[in-house]
Amino acid sequence: MLLGILSALLIIVCIGLVGAVLLQRSEGGGLVGGGGSPSGMMSVRGAGDLMTRITWSLGAAFFVISLALTILGGREKGGSSVVDRLKIDALDPTSLNQPPAKPPAGTAQPGAPVPLQAPTPQINNPFLNGAPAEPAPAAPAQK
Repeated sequence: MLLGILSALLIIVCIGLVGAVLLQRSEGGGLVGGGGSPSGMMSVRGAGDLMTRITWSLGAAFFVISLALTILGGREKGGSSVVDRLKIDALDPTSLNQPPAKPPAGTAQPGAPVPLQAPTPQINNPFLNGAPAEPAPAAPAQK
Protein backbone atom coordinates (compact mmCIF):
# COMPACT_ATOMS: atom_id res chain seq x y z
CA MET A 1 0.00 0.00 0.00
CA LEU A 2 2.78 2.39 0.90
CA LEU A 3 4.67 1.49 -2.26
CA GLY A 4 1.58 2.30 -4.32
CA ILE A 5 1.15 5.70 -2.67
CA LEU A 6 4.83 6.53 -3.12
CA SER A 7 4.71 5.41 -6.76
CA ALA A 8 1.71 7.64 -7.46
CA LEU A 9 3.42 10.54 -5.70
CA LEU A 10 6.59 9.93 -7.73
CA ILE A 11 4.60 10.10 -10.98
CA ILE A 12 3.03 13.39 -9.92
CA VAL A 13 6.45 14.82 -8.98
CA CYS A 14 7.89 13.65 -12.32
CA ILE A 15 5.12 15.35 -14.29
CA GLY A 16 5.62 18.54 -12.26
CA LEU A 17 9.39 18.40 -12.76
CA VAL A 18 9.04 17.99 -16.53
CA GLY A 19 6.59 20.89 -16.61
CA ALA A 20 8.89 23.12 -14.53
CA VAL A 21 11.89 22.38 -16.73
CA LEU A 22 9.93 23.02 -19.92
CA LEU A 23 8.54 26.31 -18.64
CA GLN A 24 11.95 27.78 -17.79
CA ARG A 25 13.52 30.42 -19.97
CA SER A 26 16.39 29.27 -22.13
CA GLU A 27 19.71 30.81 -21.12
CA GLY A 28 21.44 29.96 -24.38
CA GLY A 29 24.94 28.63 -24.77
CA GLY A 30 24.19 25.13 -23.52
CA LEU A 31 26.69 22.56 -24.77
CA VAL A 32 28.12 24.82 -27.45
CA GLY A 33 30.48 26.32 -24.91
CA GLY A 34 28.91 29.75 -24.60
CA GLY A 35 28.67 30.01 -20.84
CA GLY A 36 25.64 32.08 -19.92
CA SER A 37 24.66 35.50 -18.78
CA PRO A 38 25.85 37.10 -15.54
CA SER A 39 22.33 36.79 -14.19
CA GLY A 40 22.49 33.02 -14.61
CA MET A 41 21.97 30.34 -12.04
CA MET A 42 25.12 31.02 -10.04
CA SER A 43 24.30 34.62 -9.26
CA VAL A 44 22.23 35.77 -6.29
CA ARG A 45 19.48 37.04 -8.51
CA GLY A 46 19.24 33.79 -10.52
CA ALA A 47 19.13 31.59 -7.41
CA GLY A 48 16.10 33.42 -6.09
CA ASP A 49 14.08 32.88 -9.22
CA LEU A 50 10.75 31.15 -8.61
CA MET A 51 11.12 28.58 -11.38
CA THR A 52 14.60 27.67 -10.22
CA ARG A 53 13.37 27.08 -6.69
CA ILE A 54 10.45 24.98 -7.93
CA THR A 55 12.78 22.89 -10.10
CA TRP A 56 15.23 22.31 -7.25
CA SER A 57 12.40 21.39 -4.86
CA LEU A 58 10.81 18.95 -7.28
CA GLY A 59 14.22 17.45 -8.09
CA ALA A 60 14.97 16.92 -4.40
CA ALA A 61 11.52 15.39 -3.87
CA PHE A 62 12.12 13.08 -6.84
CA PHE A 63 15.38 11.78 -5.38
CA VAL A 64 13.99 11.38 -1.85
CA ILE A 65 10.90 9.47 -3.07
CA SER A 66 13.02 7.30 -5.39
CA LEU A 67 15.37 6.44 -2.52
CA ALA A 68 12.42 5.62 -0.24
CA LEU A 69 10.87 3.37 -2.91
CA THR A 70 14.17 1.53 -3.33
CA ILE A 71 14.63 0.96 0.39
CA LEU A 72 11.02 -0.09 1.03
CA GLY A 73 10.91 -2.29 -2.06
CA GLY A 74 14.02 -4.15 -0.91
CA ARG A 75 12.57 -4.74 2.54
CA GLU A 76 9.32 -6.18 1.21
CA LYS A 77 11.14 -8.80 -0.83
CA GLY A 78 12.97 -10.00 2.25
CA GLY A 79 16.54 -9.74 3.33
CA SER A 80 17.59 -13.14 2.06
CA SER A 81 19.33 -13.72 -1.22
CA VAL A 82 18.40 -16.20 -3.92
CA VAL A 83 21.14 -18.57 -2.74
CA ASP A 84 19.59 -18.64 0.74
CA ARG A 85 16.22 -19.65 -0.73
CA LEU A 86 17.66 -22.63 -2.63
CA LYS A 87 18.12 -24.78 0.50
CA ILE A 88 21.55 -26.01 -0.55
CA ASP A 89 22.08 -27.75 2.80
CA ALA A 90 19.41 -30.32 1.90
CA LEU A 91 21.34 -31.52 -1.20
CA ASP A 92 23.38 -34.73 -1.10
CA PRO A 93 26.78 -34.00 -2.72
CA THR A 94 27.32 -37.65 -3.71
CA SER A 95 24.24 -37.70 -5.93
CA LEU A 96 25.04 -34.56 -7.91
CA ASN A 97 27.37 -35.90 -10.64
CA GLN A 98 25.94 -39.38 -11.17
CA PRO A 99 24.06 -40.31 -14.37
CA PRO A 100 20.40 -41.21 -13.95
CA ALA A 101 19.57 -44.90 -13.53
CA LYS A 102 18.41 -46.62 -16.73
CA PRO A 103 15.14 -48.58 -16.56
CA PRO A 104 15.10 -52.26 -17.58
CA ALA A 105 14.55 -53.00 -21.26
CA GLY A 106 10.96 -53.30 -22.42
CA THR A 107 9.48 -50.84 -19.98
CA ALA A 108 8.33 -47.44 -21.10
CA GLN A 109 9.72 -44.49 -19.28
CA PRO A 110 7.14 -42.12 -17.86
CA GLY A 111 7.21 -38.90 -19.82
CA ALA A 112 9.12 -40.45 -22.74
CA PRO A 113 7.86 -39.38 -26.18
CA VAL A 114 5.64 -41.89 -27.93
CA PRO A 115 5.97 -42.17 -31.73
CA LEU A 116 2.97 -40.69 -33.50
CA GLN A 117 0.68 -42.91 -35.57
CA ALA A 118 -1.38 -41.16 -38.19
CA PRO A 119 -4.83 -42.57 -38.94
CA THR A 120 -5.25 -44.52 -42.14
CA PRO A 121 -6.29 -42.08 -44.89
CA GLN A 122 -9.66 -42.71 -46.51
CA ILE A 123 -10.61 -41.86 -50.08
CA ASN A 124 -13.84 -39.91 -50.20
CA ASN A 125 -15.61 -40.42 -53.53
CA PRO A 126 -18.66 -38.15 -53.90
CA PHE A 127 -19.94 -40.20 -56.87
CA LEU A 128 -20.60 -43.36 -54.86
CA ASN A 129 -23.58 -41.81 -52.99
CA GLY A 130 -22.91 -42.94 -49.47
CA ALA A 131 -21.03 -46.13 -50.30
CA PRO A 132 -18.28 -46.93 -47.82
CA ALA A 133 -14.98 -45.36 -48.67
CA GLU A 134 -12.12 -47.61 -49.47
CA PRO A 135 -8.81 -47.24 -47.69
CA ALA A 136 -6.04 -45.48 -49.58
CA PRO A 137 -2.97 -47.45 -50.57
CA ALA A 138 -0.42 -47.49 -47.77
CA ALA A 139 2.65 -45.37 -48.20
CA PRO A 140 6.02 -46.94 -47.51
CA ALA A 141 7.29 -46.29 -44.00
CA GLN A 142 10.17 -43.83 -43.74
CA LYS A 143 12.89 -44.25 -41.18
